[in-house]
Amino acid sequence: MLNRSVRPTTIDGVKRLAIEIRKKSGIQHSAALDRAAQAANCSNYRNARRVLPARAVMCARPYVLLTIYWRDEKKPQNIGRETLNISLSKPILHICDKLALKYARGFGDLRMVADDHFVCDTLAQTQVRARERLCTAERSLRFMEYTGLRPCRNHRKNYPDGSSKDNLPNNDHATRWIDPTIGQFILVDEPYKGAPDDLERTKWAIRHRWSISKTSWAGMYNPYECDLYIATENSPNYDLDALTKKINNMPPPLLEKNWTGESVLSWDMFVSPMADTPQDIRRARSQATVIPRASTTSLPCSYKPGSRTRRPVGALGIEGHIHAGRIIKAILWSGMLPDGVHIRLSSLRSTLEGWMSFEIKPGELEGSEFFDVYYHQPQETDPYNGRAKSRDGIVALLVELKGQLQATYQDCAPLRQQIRRIEMSATLVNKMKTIDN
Repeated sequence: MLNRSVRPTTIDGVKRLAIEIRKKSGIQHSAALDRAAQAANCSNYRNARRVLPARAVMCARPYVLLTIYWRDEKKPQNIGRETLNISLSKPILHICDKLALKYARGFGDLRMVADDHFVCDTLAQTQVRARERLCTAERSLRFMEYTGLRPCRNHRKNYPDGSSKDNLPNNDHATRWIDPTIGQFILVDEPYKGAPDDLERTKWAIRHRWSISKTSWAGMYNPYECDLYIATENSPNYDLDALTKKINNMPPPLLEKNWTGESVLSWDMFVSPMADTPQDIRRARSQATVIPRASTTSLPCSYKPGSRTRRPVGALGIEGHIHAGRIIKAILWSGMLPDGVHIRLSSLRSTLEGWMSFEIKPGELEGSEFFDVYYHQPQETDPYNGRAKSRDGIVALLVELKGQLQATYQDCAPLRQQIRRIEMSATLVNKMKTIDN
């Protein structure tokens, strides 16, 4: 039996393990090489030949890898992957914590899959766009590395006294930052060159006791097309000139035209050197490259790669959807319901309408007939309206709707989500004061 704890770290080690696998499993040598490479946390032998020689060198210094997959929207047969290797002065989570990174421009769509690797779960529309997005993330990371600033999640910090009525004039592409050492808020403004009215901005700064400094660095948002300003409230404990000097001393920003990353014309999964566990390797797969498949209980709403919306197996039929719509409309039009019930039932009817669109045949429920099923005011003579005039009546209707869905659809995650909405709505209705008329 093979020792599954063996994890080769060199190409020679992979080859030795492949020989052992071939002898004990009786498979072809090429397949054994791929299996041995997977034991080294590589996707296949070709990936191992590229990754392993560089792994020792890379692990000796801080770095991070950013990956985006792409499909050309005009030529869908053209696909690929772009990975940018960024050398750092210290590990990325020492520069910025994982939660705050989500608020840095370029990192919002990136998911951390290993200590050294971030992957995007949405496809870029072109190879150029993928590179541009990675360069944007790199510029944000460099900005944090050189300045020590961190993204600030408090929108009100943008404005003096927390009021949005008197914002910095002519600001554009602004981002919020904070100096974690003393908690000083910094506004970074990147308007297009020549756009700001400097006199108006100076008057604003004097009025609010702020300082504004224009830097010489080309910027994060659109380098060389925009100017980068920094602004902050005056404080004897903060030196804005020192921050300006740090920014001015930064190296030129990375641009797509100067791309230095790795480009591969396939969706072969990239596994980073620090992907140490099988879970790390599974996480490395971008959801954007996963082709949805039907199961015994649920179906994809779209078979496009990366689509994650699913619906249950089964069909209410037109009459079933009309019945469900009557219940939901009667409850929503019943009167003083808790906001939580409105929110949940509105989401429920939107979802059920989507399922209905897949279940009906072409030519059925066209135009306003389709929208009348779950939307618009219920008919005045509908008996469900009367049942929805009391708390107990609403709860009974919700129980009826829940039973209808459970009897029709296969048990699966999409159905369970809707059932939870119904059950929580019933709980909220039971807790409210009586609405009996």
